[in-house]
Amino acid sequence: MEYILAHADYLLPHADGVTPLLTFIIFLPLLGALATLVIPKTEASLIKAVAVFSTMATFLLSLVALSNFDGSTHKMQLAEYHSWIPSIGVAYFLGVDGLSILLVLLTTLLSILVVVCSFNAIHDMQKAYYSCLLFLETGMLGVFLALDFFLFYIFWEIMLVPMYFLIGIWGHGRRLYSAIKFFLYTLFGSVFMLLGILALYFFNSNGDYGTGELTFNILDLINNVRVPTEPIFVGLSAQDLIFLALFLGFAIKVPMFPFHTWLPDAHTDAPTAGSVVLAGVLLKMGTYGFVRFSLPLLPTASHNMVGFMATLAIIGILYGALVAMAQRDMKRLIAYSSVSHMGFLVLGIFALNPEGVTGGVIQMINHGISTGALFLLVGIIYERRHTREIAAFSGLATTVPIFAVFFAITMFSSIGLPGLNGFVGEFLILVGMFKTNVAYAALAALGIILGAAYMLWLYQRTMFGEATTPENQTMKDMNFREIGYMLPLVILMFWIGLYPRPYLNLMRPTVDHYVTQMQERHMAERYDPQRATRQALHDAETDTAVPAEDR
Repeated sequence: MEYILAHADYLLPHADGVTPLLTFIIFLPLLGALATLVIPKTEASLIKAVAVFSTMATFLLSLVALSNFDGSTHKMQLAEYHSWIPSIGVAYFLGVDGLSILLVLLTTLLSILVVVCSFNAIHDMQKAYYSCLLFLETGMLGVFLALDFFLFYIFWEIMLVPMYFLIGIWGHGRRLYSAIKFFLYTLFGSVFMLLGILALYFFNSNGDYGTGELTFNILDLINNVRVPTEPIFVGLSAQDLIFLALFLGFAIKVPMFPFHTWLPDAHTDAPTAGSVVLAGVLLKMGTYGFVRFSLPLLPTASHNMVGFMATLAIIGILYGALVAMAQRDMKRLIAYSSVSHMGFLVLGIFALNPEGVTGGVIQMINHGISTGALFLLVGIIYERRHTREIAAFSGLATTVPIFAVFFAITMFSSIGLPGLNGFVGEFLILVGMFKTNVAYAALAALGIILGAAYMLWLYQRTMFGEATTPENQTMKDMNFREIGYMLPLVILMFWIGLYPRPYLNLMRPTVDHYVTQMQERHMAERYDPQRATRQALHDAETDTAVPAEDR
């Protein structure tokens, strides 16, 4: 409590003092995972009940956190701080703000739905399966709530293990290949991200650039460390190099072009629950990292890299949309649509203005809802037909009308139809990018048209026409369980689309603070009166190091 009170400029003390609410939210799923492991494997119903109870209790706790959240401030709330490894500046430090609160709610909600959707899909090794899902939830929540880089990195890496097993054991097709590819790609990016974190850590330990203390405290680093902006390697500054190191970790997770190749394989071969979690939450950790770390910690590098980031984002938008149109497998089509949609998120974030960043953050939630729903719907028909080939389906609107309605709503949400959630985020992203660069915004708008083309074509081929095969003619429509886990997502699609104000109000103070802080620090670094002196000293030292005869 003393630490929180001593840093009231960026931490909001809770009225009841320090509460372990965030700890309960993170580790309750882990307790559920351990509980499922001690249940006899013959008690399948009890295993499922424990998994449902754990995820629902965690969701309720996240609602409690929301009820205690003050949306009028950018400060971290419900903070918990305990010194952990003081010799190297590591602390158990948790907190939530307008950037993370909605991602926590999305994670806890989707975790319930993926457990329920698995009841009829998973029959082998159910104890291990539900334990992996719950363990994965703990890792995801830890990433969004950790305020210590050491703790953040632990949660970031922990997520790899359960997702690897979910794809490799309960997946389909080339599941082992896809699981290993996912693991290696993400691990490769994580190594470079760790190098970037360590560079920030050591810069802060130098009194010329930070507090002179060893700390992994994210808030202390954001508020104190100043990474040099003078060129030191092929025209890049230390700030640029650290940005690129973090970029590799976040861009592979998003994934951005050209690091996207693991995603279609992972989505296609993962079980339905794995695809939903992957699209709904895991991909958002990359864009979350850009907003939480890259923008405030490396403001000048973020400005320097706008053209680079926007170019990759636009290539991803157009490339993902065009390749999606050529797919024959529904899951693979939706996977490439994610590459395209995630490009929009990155584009909004690197508009570097409140409209673009707000659009990027709300679109993290929207994409998790709409794409998660699409994967759930594909899982429903896969359980009935055991195929995802688009050519195998036709006339489903007449044989499974309830399914066709849910699919239509979700499709329009994904396209960004006004009145549904996808429109809000895409509109704000385009407004933000138009303020930054009209050409980038125009090219991104073309991706929206292509997105509508491949989704409408998918719907036309599968839902309209005649049901020409016996399998399509006799297919059963959605049951009450399936309708039950789809309804919350559909309600959110309309709610955010028609009345986004509550969601935007939660994140606006945090986004405005981050953007303002980034712009002020960029201007201060750009016009730093000491920068020319440091550069002159650096040049003089370089000249001295070169022999006179070689000058």
